Amino acid sequence: MQQFDVLIIGSGLAGLTLALKVAADKKVCLVSKRSINDSSSNWAQGGIAAVLTDDDSIEAHIQDTLIAGAGLCDAEVTRLVAEHGRETVQWLIDEGVPFTREDDDSGFHLTREGGHSHRRIIHAADATGHAVQKTLAEKVRNHPNITLLEDHIAVDLITARKVKIEGAECLGAYVLDNLSGKVLTIAAQNTVLATGGAGKVYLYTTNPDVATGDGIAMAWRAGCRVANMEFIQFHPTCLYHPQAKSFLITEAVRGEGGRLLLPDGTRFMLEHDPRGELAPRDVVARAIDFEMKKRGIDCVYLDISHQPADFVLSHFPTIYRRCMELGIDITREPIPVVPAAHYSCGGVMTDHIGRTDIPRLYAIGETACTGLHGANRLASNSLLECLVFGQAAAQDILAKPNNRPVKLPYWDESRVTDADEEIIITHNWSELRRTMWNYVGIVRTNKRLTRALHRIHLLRDEVHEFYSNFRISNNLIELRNLLQVAELIVNSAMERHESRGLHYSKDYPDMLPDAIPTVLTPSNYYSLLDRHHGHHEVTSLKKPARRTKATH
Repeated sequence: MQQFDVLIIGSGLAGLTLALKVAADKKVCLVSKRSINDSSSNWAQGGIAAVLTDDDSIEAHIQDTLIAGAGLCDAEVTRLVAEHGRETVQWLIDEGVPFTREDDDSGFHLTREGGHSHRRIIHAADATGHAVQKTLAEKVRNHPNITLLEDHIAVDLITARKVKIEGAECLGAYVLDNLSGKVLTIAAQNTVLATGGAGKVYLYTTNPDVATGDGIAMAWRAGCRVANMEFIQFHPTCLYHPQAKSFLITEAVRGEGGRLLLPDGTRFMLEHDPRGELAPRDVVARAIDFEMKKRGIDCVYLDISHQPADFVLSHFPTIYRRCMELGIDITREPIPVVPAAHYSCGGVMTDHIGRTDIPRLYAIGETACTGLHGANRLASNSLLECLVFGQAAAQDILAKPNNRPVKLPYWDESRVTDADEEIIITHNWSELRRTMWNYVGIVRTNKRLTRALHRIHLLRDEVHEFYSNFRISNNLIELRNLLQVAELIVNSAMERHESRGLHYSKDYPDMLPDAIPTVLTPSNYYSLLDRHHGHHEVTSLKKPARRTKATH
């Protein structure tokens, strides 16, 4: 058994920020499923939203966020994040992140993205996430107080209740070493879930392969509430090409004048929204989905070729290089694009400093539902949220005294064997992702959701049997977590009898007057499942009139 002050599961911007903020005073273990750079943060192109100029204001940033969130944003949290924007960006600058400067070197270049009223996106060309990740990862690697475990995946959280120790705290986690196949027992005074989102639950996604909802599933199994899981943001513009797996075309292309076109070259966004290409992502994604279904076309086109070639090359070098590898010269021709699952607005419920329902367990970044994003995330607010909540959770951890160490039981493999074949994992993985794409996508219906839930339960039962009888593997853990997250997404969608933000239902096309979060509680969950199965009527989950914070 290994002992640490802080166990951080996940190596994206949220996890790296917290690690560096506590490492001077705490012994830290950082678990990364693959390499430290395999995260959604590393793939983020656009930038970080923050008020950095005199012609912008905190109030404007707050208002833009609230409008995008369609009434479901937590106003207190939104203000907290907006007010800490400048200082967290300054911390990154001080750490050495090479943000793009103006041509005359008068300051940092700021771009504008859909839903923003001002230019406030600080960026490093079109690969901001990579620049930030690379800078912070190097510092984490070289820090004497941080133990980095790459190629390790968390299996489950260890709680006092699970190991029959008095109390209700999180005590650490079981972690699988993917190279040796051994499961480590890691005890920690504080455990932080920073595992990112769950984009791989869908067939088409802009997310890396590691985005399998691990933190959300583990927290749920441990007894934490989850909220707003139905709000999955589909990025409007993912490169459409058989060789272009999960390649995102950043929002900033539209922010700098990119036009969305039909195959015949006709613009169509103004027919859907007066803001045209600068409408929020949910509006643009639904418009593209509508045009594709209406006309039976495989994709639409995003054209930035009317801008000077040197402008395109200087602002979007990564996109230019990737498209050229595929034979597309974006300075001369449009880019074929389709919507793809991009960001989970819901997640593990936390308070304003990242605490969950279980003491000494935190959730930060995309894993968490802080209340910032509401029913739809405003572009480039996600990296900002990682920074602000990484810092807030770090301060809370530093203020806590350590408990007396507890000896934890080792992982028990005495009653399982090696799997004779793993086709069930690959087949169920594929079936789940296609089911979610076809039935729980950009536009939903009651019938589609019911069909999806039925298939998810069949797959879940098969995987549970496999998990109970054979030694675990990375792929099995991910599939188990994806099935849990898929179930939470579908049940949350079934609970929302309206269309709001990212959730659009043909059966309930109107938006209700009151914006109420969808909160699922583990203790009430199986009653909810019975009702959706039609076995018998039970009282619906009680939803609070306003967002209820995680409590201790």
